[in-house]
Amino acid sequence: MPRSIKLSGLAILFSAGLLLAAAVATSGEAADTTTIETTSAVETTTSAGTTTEVTVPVTTTVQITTTRPSVTVTRPTTTPTTTSSSSSGNGTAAWVWVLIGLLAAALIAVIVLLARRGGGSKVPPEERRRRLDGAVATWAAQGWGLESQSADSAVLRRGDELMLVSVDEAGHVSTRPLAS
Repeated sequence: MPRSIKLSGLAILFSAGLLLAAAVATSGEAADTTTIETTSAVETTTSAGTTTEVTVPVTTTVQITTTRPSVTVTRPTTTPTTTSSSSSGNGTAAWVWVLIGLLAAALIAVIVLLARRGGGSKVPPEERRRRLDGAVATWAAQGWGLESQSADSAVLRRGDELMLVSVDEAGHVSTRPLAS
């Protein structure tokens, strides 16, 4: 396998790992806590007819906002008397887009390399002969004997069984039984 394809595959796996790690890291919940205190003025009248204004806290509201990737859930812990608004950015971070772009570029590079490689790569005759000799030696170790051999094929025999071992132009070794 060419080194460029191995490096492209390694780059794709690395990018996919980074993307997976980022997805796992951002899938957790982020909690924002907002505390709102309200006060109210209360008038009290005594039996003597005097009026006194006293300021006392009426309600303390703690609001917890949990943000998930696309859902915002608000859970008040007490009955709120006032309304507060909280906004969080639901957009995708810039580094995620950069990572997706790198992954797409690596994928395109692999596709181009595979397309350029094509099926036109031919193995030299010496290499094809070496592969055929290796296959014949493997079958001979299993009890097959050499009946005949040419530049790119050999006929093997074991008892009354015959087998053809051949090497194509791309260097692929194939075997098939022959009729005796």
